[in-house]
Amino acid sequence: MTTLNPLTTRTAEPVGPPPAAASPAPAQAAAQPAMSLRLGMGLVGMLLASLLAIVNEQVTALAMTDIRGALSIGHDDGSWLTVLFEAANVSTMIFAPWFGITFTLKRFTLAAVAASMVIGLLCPLAPNLSTFYVLRVLQGIASGCLPPMLIIVALRYLPPKIKLYGLAGYALTATFGPSVGTPLVALWTEYVSWKMTFWQIVPFGLLSCAAIQYGLPQDALKLDRFRSFDWMGLITGGPAVAMLVIGLLQGDRLDWLNSPFICVMLFGGVLLFVVFLVNEWFHPLPFFKLQLMYRRNFTHGLSTLVAAVMLLVGVAVIPAQFLARIHTYRPLQTAPLSLLVAIPLLVTLPLTAALLNTRRIDSRWVMASGLSLLATTCLLGSYMTSEWVRENFYWLQSLQIVAQPMVILAILMGVTTGLPPTEGPFASAMFNSLKAFTGVAATALIDGLGTAREHFHSSMLVDHLGNNALITNQSIDAIQGIGQLAHRVHEQAVVLTSADLYRVMAMIAIAALLLVPVLPVRIYPPWSTTPPSPR
Repeated sequence: MTTLNPLTTRTAEPVGPPPAAASPAPAQAAAQPAMSLRLGMGLVGMLLASLLAIVNEQVTALAMTDIRGALSIGHDDGSWLTVLFEAANVSTMIFAPWFGITFTLKRFTLAAVAASMVIGLLCPLAPNLSTFYVLRVLQGIASGCLPPMLIIVALRYLPPKIKLYGLAGYALTATFGPSVGTPLVALWTEYVSWKMTFWQIVPFGLLSCAAIQYGLPQDALKLDRFRSFDWMGLITGGPAVAMLVIGLLQGDRLDWLNSPFICVMLFGGVLLFVVFLVNEWFHPLPFFKLQLMYRRNFTHGLSTLVAAVMLLVGVAVIPAQFLARIHTYRPLQTAPLSLLVAIPLLVTLPLTAALLNTRRIDSRWVMASGLSLLATTCLLGSYMTSEWVRENFYWLQSLQIVAQPMVILAILMGVTTGLPPTEGPFASAMFNSLKAFTGVAATALIDGLGTAREHFHSSMLVDHLGNNALITNQSIDAIQGIGQLAHRVHEQAVVLTSADLYRVMAMIAIAALLLVPVLPVRIYPPWSTTPPSPR
């Protein structure tokens, strides 16, 4: 397994693992089962569980119109169904790896999947809105336990030769999962019932439980870890992240810092999170092992992960919002955009893993190529017009088929290379929590910046029309024309706002691209044990 010294190795130097890493300690070798069909089924079960959590996360956002209609609630009440789930989901990811190791990966994952299914069955049957809120919070906790388990299992059980392919499976949760969620929700809401958007997880959950029960080894309980339980981390980290998530997702609706509630959520959350980080640095058995940040590639991976998640959210949300607001598309009509990316990823992800598993390929330049494609996508999208329909976005989305695997897999390779299995839970907690929180921050950025820019463009367009004295006739016909003109102004403001958001995404991609030649060091595939001979 590759090792990496981020404190002494210069960026220009190729970093390869020392020959001694080729012969692991007997205890370590014995602890890692050989790869078999049975273990492979267990890993597939873990992947299904993680995808189930990702799809379940999108339900209330994508089916909100139908849910609000069925429950007879307004926009404000409906927004809390998504916000409460996200707050519970992101907060749980901090602590899930610790509990997964303590109660064993197999038991903990099975319990989380079972809880997700049972609560999913109950959600549409809730007798009132308050009960629905409570069920979504509980389901958020259960779903937040699942994605972190997948990366721990991949690091622990996969042999070096196929480790990158296992990480490609994990990458599906960041790429394929969100893309396939839209078509599934659209299918149920259009042709069956909104209740099926919650119940759809049951068959996948049963398959996942069967595969995990059959395939994963059963470890011994480690309840003695509770003697060193990080109580301060629990009571500061969970509320801190929950408050930040609530503040970000409700900020645009409540006018950000003009709302005392949002101020308390954001500033209180930041203060608690600082206390949490200080505690984690000194605690003997923390949830976050901040010392991992000494690894240059780990730090770079987390930094680039923020940019990558922002971009993945942006290139999915911007066209969907544009088509919904300009051409009144429903989720079923935007589903082909998601499927265009999702289905080919099943091929491009393993192909990218095979490319990175080649010794001669430098993962840094694979990542740089992917970021360049993402930046190109966003820059081209900034030239949209009001005449653009779904087909105009196909050629932009097709670039994502290649770009997303190149970026995500290169990040995962940089973060996990040289990481011993014992540190996998710490890396998983930090990686998954940051990924989920960045998704929330990206949504808040798009909503907040989108609202501000739309107001700006609307004001500028109206001022321009007024200065040119285009509206002078007060006749009945002119009043009708004013209504049409107002619609046209709104339409152009939405177009200009979407173009601005694409430009912001392009700037994020370029910023991440500039880090590639500076921060990370050269690494080699996990199976590689000696650096290449100089030529």
